[in-house]
Amino acid sequence: MPDFDVKKIANGATMAFDALRKTVKDAYRDTRDLVGEIRYDIKAFRQRDPAATGNTEILLLYSGLHARTAHRLSHKLYKKGHTFSARLVSQGAKFITGIEIHPGATIGRGLVIDHGAGVVIGETAEIGDNCTIYQGVTLGGTGKNVGKRHPTLGNNVMIGAGAKVLGPLTIGDNAKIAAGAVALHDVPADSTAVGIPARVVSVGGVRIANDLDQIHIPDPVKEELTALREQSEKLRQRIVRLEKSAKKPEKE
Repeated sequence: MPDFDVKKIANGATMAFDALRKTVKDAYRDTRDLVGEIRYDIKAFRQRDPAATGNTEILLLYSGLHARTAHRLSHKLYKKGHTFSARLVSQGAKFITGIEIHPGATIGRGLVIDHGAGVVIGETAEIGDNCTIYQGVTLGGTGKNVGKRHPTLGNNVMIGAGAKVLGPLTIGDNAKIAAGAVALHDVPADSTAVGIPARVVSVGGVRIANDLDQIHIPDPVKEELTALREQSEKLRQRIVRLEKSAKKPEKE
């Protein structure tokens, strides 16, 4: 008959039980954390989307929330080296929501992707807390460079519909990228960038009062043209005065 080492069997059973207990504990903690994160995201949608009428509607029908929830799973798989499974999850979410978030992207709490169709977030993109992204936004790269090649967004950043933020640039806290803008350079905190390529319009270090307003924003091209027009008018008036002075007859 084979010999049984009771001590080894007991130790093995203890180790197996400890591993099971740790797995259950980790799963419970992860589930509790996930529920807390989803609740936080739902609250963010309620605060920033006037069309949201209830928590159930957001939980079941908002593609931005679905894409963000799927990204949590794909990002965890990606960090553990399961890249194929991670991409499988992200591509499945893209098929359902129309939002493509690479599993490698790092995203903070309270991200609101409003409508979301056509949103693309690249592998090395980093997004801070409480940011808002509208449809058609791309956080992309500018070529085949390796390493950090996608944007970094601070906290409370708003990216307007159709805007493109390209390259390893940094968008500071509370900054605002206007709809349709193409940002290719860093945007400082508490500022607005508009146009193609995007130009920064300083707001004096004061946070924009309505960070969801994509219409009432300064137009630097228009302001420059207005300044040139005013200068041209001043020069015209000066020329008229000089011509009048030249035409005056000299006194005998």
